[in-house]
Amino acid sequence: MARQALLNEACTDYRCPMSETAPSRIAIYDMDRTITRRGTYSGFLMHVVRRRQRWRALLVPLTGLAGLAFAAKLVDRRQLKSINLALLVGRRYDPAKIERLANSYAARVMRHNIHPQALAQIAADKAAGYRIVLATASFRLYVDAIALALGIDDVIATDVVPGRSRVAGPNCYGTDKRALIDAWLFAHGVAPGMAEIRAYSDHISDAPMLELAREPVATTPSPKLRRLAQQRGWTVVDWR
Repeated sequence: MARQALLNEACTDYRCPMSETAPSRIAIYDMDRTITRRGTYSGFLMHVVRRRQRWRALLVPLTGLAGLAFAAKLVDRRQLKSINLALLVGRRYDPAKIERLANSYAARVMRHNIHPQALAQIAADKAAGYRIVLATASFRLYVDAIALALGIDDVIATDVVPGRSRVAGPNCYGTDKRALIDAWLFAHGVAPGMAEIRAYSDHISDAPMLELAREPVATTPSPKLRRLAQQRGWTVVDWR
C-alpha cells in the first residue's frame, strides 16, 4: 500500500487520539529475534494446530510448497502469510477461540523465548519516559497478547480480516513497516523531528525503521545489518 494512502487513513486505522498530548519520547522495537530469541510466526501456527485441529499437521508440507512459490516470486510475503494461515488455522475461524490460543501461546513465548536483555531495555526505556511501540511483521492475531505481557504501549503489526485467514492491509515488513510507523506517528500528532525516537531491530529489512530513529540500535544483528550499522555508526548490542 502506498505511503500516502496509509497516512491519509492513519486517524481511522489507529483511532487518532485527538485530545492526547503527542509523545516526546518513543522507543520502537521489532519483535522476532529482537525481543524474542527465535521467530514466533511458525510457532504460533503450530501451537494452533496442536490445540485446535491436529489433522492440519498433514498440511504442513503444503506450506513448504508455498515457501517455494514465494522463493520463485510467484506469490509475495503478504500472499504467503494468507496461504499459510488458511492451511494451518482454516479459511474461517472463531476469533474468540483463536484469542484464547493466542493468550496461551503468549505465555509460552514469555516463558521460553524472550531475551532477558530485551526485557531490561524495555524497562529502562519506560523508566526514562519513552512510549514503547512494538512494530512487527507478525500477525496482530497473537502479537497483541505478547505485547500485553511485555507491557508494550502500542502495537503496529500485520492485520488479518477478523474470522478470515486473509491479511488485511499491508504486510508490516520493510518499507511497508516504515510507512505504517509514519502513519502511527502522524495519527499521534508527532511531526518529523518532533520526538526523540529510539529503534531496535536485528534484521536488515528494518533499515528504513532504523533510519527514522535518532538512536538506532542493531540488536544481535544479522550479518548484513551489522555491516550497515558499522558503516552508519549505529549502536550494536548482543542480547544473546
